[in-house]
Amino acid sequence: MHEPTATSRGPGAGSPPLFGLVLAGGRSTRMQRDKAALEYGGRSQLERAVELLTPLLERVFVSVRPDQTVDPLRARFAQIVDSGEVEGPIAGIIAAQSRHPEAAWLVLACDLPLLGEETLGHLLRSRRPERQVTAYRSSHDGLPEPLCAIYEPSSREAIRAYVAGGRDCPRKFLINADTELLAQPEPGALENVNTPNEYDSALDQVRRTGTPAARRIEVHYYALLREQAGRSSESLVTAAATPRDLYLELKARYPFSLAPQMLRVAVNSEFGDWDQPLGDGDSVVFIPPVAGG
Repeated sequence: MHEPTATSRGPGAGSPPLFGLVLAGGRSTRMQRDKAALEYGGRSQLERAVELLTPLLERVFVSVRPDQTVDPLRARFAQIVDSGEVEGPIAGIIAAQSRHPEAAWLVLACDLPLLGEETLGHLLRSRRPERQVTAYRSSHDGLPEPLCAIYEPSSREAIRAYVAGGRDCPRKFLINADTELLAQPEPGALENVNTPNEYDSALDQVRRTGTPAARRIEVHYYALLREQAGRSSESLVTAAATPRDLYLELKARYPFSLAPQMLRVAVNSEFGDWDQPLGDGDSVVFIPPVAGG
C-alpha cells in the first residue's frame, strides 16, 4: 500500500538522504487545546502524521519546543528541539537542518487530517534535489504550501539568511526561493485545522467520508492519453474511490485534454462504470475515442 522507500532517496543515487520532520511545536492559541493531540478515529493528529511518513522515509522526527520534550504524546517519538533563536514553523526547519545538515527534509504540519498517501507519494516522486525546495501550490491562492514540502540541504543557508534579516514566514521564503511548485493531486488534502470550528468541520468530513483509503492501482494509457502522460502505464497509490475520481486526479497531474465523458473506462479487462468502486490491485484502462498508436 505504501510508496517504495526508494523514493526517499530521490531520483538519483547522488541525492541526499531524505528525513521526515513533523511540526508539533505550535502553541495552539486559536484551538485553545493541543492540536497535536486532537483525535480522528481514535488516533491523534501527531500519531497519524508520523505513521504516514514512517514507511516512506529513512528517519522521522517530531519538532518540539524545549518545554514539550517530556510531554507523553511527543516523548514517544524521536525529537528535534527548537533552539529558541526564532519561533514558529521555521524554527523547526532550522533546528532539523542544524541537526542533520547533510539531509533533505520532508516537513509536514501535524494538523492535516485529510492528507493521504497519494499527496505524499506524488511529492516524493516529483522531488527535484537540484532545487532548494519542492512544494505544492495552494488550491486556494496558488501560493506555495510550506508545511508539506521537501527542503534540500541547499536551502539551509538561504533560510538562515532569511531569518537573520528579521523574517520568519516560511511561505514568503518559498515565494522568493528556488522552489519547484507542484499541483496538488488531492485538492483539499492540505487543509489544516486551527480553530474549534475547523476541527468540528474536519471531524464531520472524516466521519462522512473516512480517512482517505489508499489503494494501489495499475493504470494503462492508449493513443492520445499515452502521448500526454508520456508513458503507457504506471502503478500508483491513490485515495481515488472510483475511475472518475482517479481520472480527475491524473488530469491534475498530466495535460489530459479529454473530459471523462469522451472516454470509456475498463476495470480489470472489463468495460465498467465511471462511478464503480475501485479496489486495491485493480487495473484501469482509459480508452480514448480512437485507440491505437
